[in-house]
Amino acid sequence: METQKSTLEKLASNKHPFVGVFFNIMGAIRQPLIVLDSELTVLKANYFFYRTFNIRPEEAEGQLLYNLGNRQWDIAELRKLLECVLSENSEINNFRVENQFATIGRKILVVNARRIARKSGQVKLILLSIEDVTEREDQKSALEALVKIRTADLVVAKKEAEERKESAETALAEVLQLKEQLILERAYLQEEIKLENNHEVIIGQSDALKSVLHQVGQIASSNTTVLILGETGTGKELIARAIHNSSLRRNRALIKVNCATLPANLIESELFGHEKGSFTGSQARHLGRFEIANSTTLFLDELGELPLELQAKLLRVLQDGEFERVGSSHTIKVDVRIIAATNRNLEEEVRDGNFREDLWYRLSIFPITVPPLRDRPEDIPLLVAFYIKKIAKRMGKYIEIITERTMNALKEYHWPGNIRELENVLERAVINSSGPKLRLADELRKPTKNVSTSPQTMEAVERNHILEVLEMTNWKVSGKGGASEILGLDRSTLRARMAKLNIEKP
Repeated sequence: METQKSTLEKLASNKHPFVGVFFNIMGAIRQPLIVLDSELTVLKANYFFYRTFNIRPEEAEGQLLYNLGNRQWDIAELRKLLECVLSENSEINNFRVENQFATIGRKILVVNARRIARKSGQVKLILLSIEDVTEREDQKSALEALVKIRTADLVVAKKEAEERKESAETALAEVLQLKEQLILERAYLQEEIKLENNHEVIIGQSDALKSVLHQVGQIASSNTTVLILGETGTGKELIARAIHNSSLRRNRALIKVNCATLPANLIESELFGHEKGSFTGSQARHLGRFEIANSTTLFLDELGELPLELQAKLLRVLQDGEFERVGSSHTIKVDVRIIAATNRNLEEEVRDGNFREDLWYRLSIFPITVPPLRDRPEDIPLLVAFYIKKIAKRMGKYIEIITERTMNALKEYHWPGNIRELENVLERAVINSSGPKLRLADELRKPTKNVSTSPQTMEAVERNHILEVLEMTNWKVSGKGGASEILGLDRSTLRARMAKLNIEKP
């Protein structure tokens, strides 16, 4: 105890030789760091240690490491590491520790330990650096598990093909096709894991959202086609993922395609695939999304942008589950569940001749309309808390104060870009905030009352809003502060919408 007290007193008086390095460097590092003496007493830790492990400095400093948080840190692997550092080596790197913490749950940590003792007779210090790799390890495990499942499917398919009395050429072709499908699905899943939005939860407690989630629960377990309707940025893809993840097909990846981001001459090949040499530039056979999605779910986003000439082919897949690749007369049968989404009024598109009536009836068996953000203001505080925490963590900031005035401004704004616009506004606010208090960078104006009582079509409202944002940005479509960023749209999607709505720069 006298040694511990002496060490603490030296640190407090800035006389210990390690103090200068600790305060000048250690405090600025965005990774949990902690300093122990030879008795394993906590001398000091940096801000990110306390924040990551939900511990206050007064609960840690001067306490044995193993006693922190009601002995949550009494971990056998950690004891082994520290004993080794004290008795044998001066440094140990990349030591993996897994533990269940009562306050923050299960964590997988990578620990580096270094013993510091410059001269004989000085107190030996141990510097621990800790990296939280839980999310990365879990994603890796999930991907490996899926690959094992699909590899097992391939083995079973190959065995069944060999057992059937088919020709060797036909059996080999079936196995090779399954192998190609596995490779494509694995690559697709790896790309999906890289996207942050793919793992977000549906947030809200409003009656409007609860009604939508009730519909999701009703339809998820069936194979019925679902049409998701709603304005841009309302979270239609999240609803599609919720349906898939609650269905019997949840063990396979949700395959998606955005009909608005693909050129018209490539959409058919992307959906249905093509044979080698079927058109200029096709150097090899290509499997379409319907083949990749066999036995799982295919999400067709922005379905209202699908060219009229391809709608008949889509209708055939919906009715009969079959199609042909581009450049082939061989019919392929698939078992695919379709979830489609659009921000267009398809009934009007049918009346205008832009959408097939029979396809509209086939799609609208079970429509789900996602409410706009302005119709669920009670959900805005929950969404703000979620996105602030996510964005601040990514930027290495800590935002804990949101004034009532700021929250009221967020709740009273009409949000034409819905949740996607809210996330963009909050990201700019976090960038604009230098301390723990959130400071909005945007001027959120309340919607003005329209003196005209005649209603506008959704297309007219969308056209007017895009024009307003383009004029505000001096017709800057992409880049920092451009219209695509403000609207929460991809650059190619915005340009496609401008072409569709006949929006041209004056």
